Amino acid sequence: MKKRLGVNIDHVATLRNARGEKHPDPYTVALDVLKSGADSITIHLREDRRHINDIDLKILSSNKSIPINLEIASDPKMINIALKNKPSFICLVPEKRNEITTEGGLNLKKNKNKIKKILEIFNKNNIRTSLFINPSLQDIKLSKILGSKCIEIHTGKISNQIKQKQNYSKELDKIKKCAFYANKIGLEVHAGHGMDYKTTKILNKIKQIEEFNIGHFIIGESISHGISNVVKQFIKILR
Repeated sequence: MKKRLGVNIDHVATLRNARGEKHPDPYTVALDVLKSGADSITIHLREDRRHINDIDLKILSSNKSIPINLEIASDPKMINIALKNKPSFICLVPEKRNEITTEGGLNLKKNKNKIKKILEIFNKNNIRTSLFINPSLQDIKLSKILGSKCIEIHTGKISNQIKQKQNYSKELDKIKKCAFYANKIGLEVHAGHGMDYKTTKILNKIKQIEEFNIGHFIIGESISHGISNVVKQFIKILR
């Protein structure tokens, strides 16, 4: 099975917005990333538009040769924006106004009715939709019940443990069990958040994970090594 790489380009927009100008351009970077061998482009349209904005989404999604994975909160306004732009894929994520980055997975139990309705809308529009969840067997069961076809496992905890040279075996075991069970019940398994080369090498050994979505490390590493080289290095790890 060919493992896919999605590259999150949010922080290209962060750098652009720091000067309030037009450079660097997320659209141009997206084309470079795909040319370098990545399979899709991930963007998170946040409520406060701190990086990617509505114009970015419109420009990127208007080019149908760019497979866009749009991360959005389960908010009615965001649902309408997504339906208007028709990205290739959607990932529902939790969102807190004051967080620096996404801190964990969706609370499926608390929001199950709302998430079920959203999944029904996107499934009806033939948009592959994943739920961004913590590595929890209960959340995987619930994802299937709610009508999701994909889940993306939040890998923030294990990524931090590996970076800080802590014992990550318990968290790795949890992710392995979740990936195996999700695959067994017919859910496509993705992974994302906080990954670097080392974390990706470790998690790539879990054969049930079909897609990795990586952003901050790729953009940061690109400053020294160039985005094409960094993307190619991740593809080498995955394949």
